[in-house]
Order: sequence, then C-alpha cells, then structure tokens
Amino acid sequence: MYGRPSTGDGLPPTTEEEDDRVFKALAAPVRRRILDVLKEAPRTTGELCACFPELDRTTVLQHLRVLERAELVTGRKVGRERHLALAPLPIKRIHDRWIGEYARAAVDLLERLDRGPDAERGAS
Repeated sequence: MYGRPSTGDGLPPTTEEEDDRVFKALAAPVRRRILDVLKEAPRTTGELCACFPELDRTTVLQHLRVLERAELVTGRKVGRERHLALAPLPIKRIHDRWIGEYARAAVDLLERLDRGPDAERGAS
C-alpha cells in the first residue's frame, strides 16, 4: 500500500482512527515480530518472508498490509524488489499520547505515596 490511508470517504483519517490502526497492528504477535525484524535493518519483501519460515508468503504479506495501513512500515520499489523499513513515528505518537502520560501519572502517584499522607495535607 502506498500513500496515506483514507477513511474510505476520501478524507484523511483522524488521530483517533490512526491510533486505532496502530493498536490493531500491534495486537498480533507476528506483526510485532515483523517490526522487530525491521527495527534491526530494512529488508526486501523476500528477506522478510524468509525470516518467518513457519508462515507462508501470503500470510506475511497480509500482516505487512496491516502494518502499512497503520503507517508502521514503509515500502518502496527498487527495480523488481520492494524494500521495507520501520516507520517509528506512529509508535512515538502512541508513546507520547498514551504511555508517556500514564507513566507520568504513575510516577506522580508513587511520589505522593512516598511522601506520605502528611504531605497531602500540607504537613499540618
């Protein structure tokens, strides 16, 4: 898949729809393994399929399509080969929006617990 996915009505997807695609893509263990392989180095489609001998080529390509729709993987044609690479920006967006905020909240809570109940009341 090339270009930016649309919502089906020709309009660009909203941030929520983009996040849904990323979460859906990351939900499958095999797709996370594909991202791990591409994190090491870009690969051709054939090289990527060879990394998953337990799966047939069609299955790997179906998983790849989901990753491309989520914009987690980019592909470009070089001659007869298709070169695939990890696109980390959607993962960073998820981290900044979800993981980073929740981690900060957890750290704040731990700090308040560490200070004890007197710190909450202003140490009267």
